[in-house]
Amino acid sequence: MEYAVVNVPAAPVRRKPSHRKEMVNQLLFGESVRILKKSGDLWVKVRSLHDGYEGWMTHTLLMEADKRFANTRSACITTDILSSIVFGEKRINVPVGSSLPFFADGKGKLGNMEYSFSGHYFQRDQQQPGEELVRQLSTAWLNAPYLWGGRTPLGVDCSGFAQVIYKLMGIDLPRDAWQQAQEGEPVKKLNEARTGDLAFFDNKEDIVHVGIILEKDQLIHASGKVRIDELTKKGIHSEDPLPSGSRLRAIRRYW
Repeated sequence: MEYAVVNVPAAPVRRKPSHRKEMVNQLLFGESVRILKKSGDLWVKVRSLHDGYEGWMTHTLLMEADKRFANTRSACITTDILSSIVFGEKRINVPVGSSLPFFADGKGKLGNMEYSFSGHYFQRDQQQPGEELVRQLSTAWLNAPYLWGGRTPLGVDCSGFAQVIYKLMGIDLPRDAWQQAQEGEPVKKLNEARTGDLAFFDNKEDIVHVGIILEKDQLIHASGKVRIDELTKKGIHSEDPLPSGSRLRAIRRYW
């Protein structure tokens, strides 16, 4: 198996081939990978095709796909917090931001299997990023718990939150905050920022945190949980404890 697609709601991706090792990412239903190598009978090292991120996962969470299928970007993305997808008599609940491969008229194809879907979704080529859309999409995640490596409303980290919200607007971002900070165009001053820009924070050395600007003085981000805090030119201000990486380093714009 050289290419595959995720056929479970959210698949953990680990730093090393063991269930005891750190989860560094999650891949959502319908996202495709390339298999790089194997370890034993269970584990495969993968590279996700939408962002190039690598890690280890069990092959039981994947369905084999041909190269053309895997490299075709899904035009449709789910928008409900949870949606049902049906394979014959089997039903699974997938999180917001899941991809719907080869989907049209309520039906799609995952690998060599057909599925049906009747929930809400958007088509990438018809979605226009905008400030009101950012508010609508991001605030639906308020109070979602923080989870290192997570990308769903049941657990999400800061860069995973930004990545999925942008995916819902038809924009592909890299996985980690420091990678996201290398994309887009710089915004030089906080008073020039607009809703939807990403703000990046450092620990005096490296970029370690990212959030989405709601207003010039508000940031929605995953820190303990998805929350809204005050944003100043010095960084994040909150009465609650904050991580060490709360000093404003950069602001970037992607549309």
